[in-house]
Amino acid sequence: MQNSALTLLRNWITADNPRLAMTGVLFVIVVAGVLVGAVFGTLGPIISIGLIGAVLVGILMLRSTQVGLVVLIALICLLPYGALPFKVGFRPTFLDVALGALFAVWLLRLITGQQRTFITSPLGPLVFAFQGWSLFIFIFGLRYGGLNVTIARNFLEVLLAVSVFFLIINQVRTLKQLNQISRAIILAGGGTALLGIFFYVIPETWSIQLLSLLRVFQYPTEGILRYIEDDPEQPMRAISTSIDPNALGGLLVFLTIISITYLFSKRPVMPRRYLLLIAAMTSLALYLTFSRGSLLGVIAGLGIISLLRYRKLVWLMIAIAAMMVVLPQTQVYVERFVEGIQGQDLATQMRFGEYKDAFNLISRYPLTGVGFFGTPDIDVYVGVSSVYLLLAQQLGIIGAGLYALIGLIYLVMVFSTVHRLPANHPLETPLLAYGAAILGAMIGGVFDHFYFNLTFIHIATFYWLTMGLGMVAVLLRRQELDPTSKAERLSSSLNR
Repeated sequence: MQNSALTLLRNWITADNPRLAMTGVLFVIVVAGVLVGAVFGTLGPIISIGLIGAVLVGILMLRSTQVGLVVLIALICLLPYGALPFKVGFRPTFLDVALGALFAVWLLRLITGQQRTFITSPLGPLVFAFQGWSLFIFIFGLRYGGLNVTIARNFLEVLLAVSVFFLIINQVRTLKQLNQISRAIILAGGGTALLGIFFYVIPETWSIQLLSLLRVFQYPTEGILRYIEDDPEQPMRAISTSIDPNALGGLLVFLTIISITYLFSKRPVMPRRYLLLIAAMTSLALYLTFSRGSLLGVIAGLGIISLLRYRKLVWLMIAIAAMMVVLPQTQVYVERFVEGIQGQDLATQMRFGEYKDAFNLISRYPLTGVGFFGTPDIDVYVGVSSVYLLLAQQLGIIGAGLYALIGLIYLVMVFSTVHRLPANHPLETPLLAYGAAILGAMIGGVFDHFYFNLTFIHIATFYWLTMGLGMVAVLLRRQELDPTSKAERLSSSLNR
């Protein structure tokens, strides 16, 4: 009966009779208009437009994981903390919804047989081990504090963020798909950099008014603008839509390295004039964050690229450094950078204090850490501006060691593959870009905690997404060298 009704409705709308077909179309338009009017009348225009747009995007995401990945990247870069205007026990973020949709589509493909294999890659066992250890410590740490919805949700988000690595290597299986994702990352990076620069250069009252509009997505409305050492007398720091300037800097480590690498590529994924503009914007936005750890990460990433392939990049970096030393407009930045190296400024001294406290906690719980629920001792606390020390606090030396080992083995695999590539090979640029981006994040992680933090889940997600894209390039190269390899058979099974 139900199928007959659906068939009748479909025939009505697509009937050969023009009058009947027009009647069907008008009926659909009227019904849609009534529903849209009801939504606008109930929720207001801004939320309603966002809701309708989200529904349309959601439909596209359910049809294609490639579209879902583009949406995920856009949310990470442009609206990382945006949340739905209602609660389901907690208030889901758009990022939560996007991740859930991506994994749901992938699971449906496995259930329905559209995908019959699960690719782990040579790095997969270590990633599984890291996830397993994290889950063990989460359960083990329950003795230090009671379970609540917020912590459980944040931990689930972390596990999903790490699992993005497997999602990427199973869903991005061709160079064309890899280039599409790279293009999306570069464009999204240009967008977040443009917003950061725009909010920085316009009058501060305008920035506050415009950023306050994001309150409909549960963004903060107080203390929006940020300054060096939280002193309004000091220069302002760029935040874009990332709220925290250091978080924006951590995100720009990836975006700047990737955009500059593709700018110097022999095979750019978009016109070079656009790449030049976006690379300039991400570099300027990074500068305006005054995030010294992120700057060191970018220097390390671009440095390895220049040594391996693009020697002209060395001279460009030297020229930019010389300009920063000479130009009067950059002297505040240079002085702050030097003070950081010498340990003279307040922020660096506070970091030293955090490091001392972190080592104190780690010495008490060296192997397992204290988990995610706080500490059993009132004289120590969890929290430090270093991803490795933070992981050692929460997951112990074992967890921090696994995290670092995954990154090091990944770098060896990527850069050894680059070393053996013929000149101007199509995989050269993605290997360099995603290898150097992870290197930059690993260096930046010495001074910042954003790359594995329950609060900044979007940056953790981008870290594992980037690592997944680099591993895709490695697997594609292995398929070229050995078409009969296991990786190739897996890829073939995916395309059937």
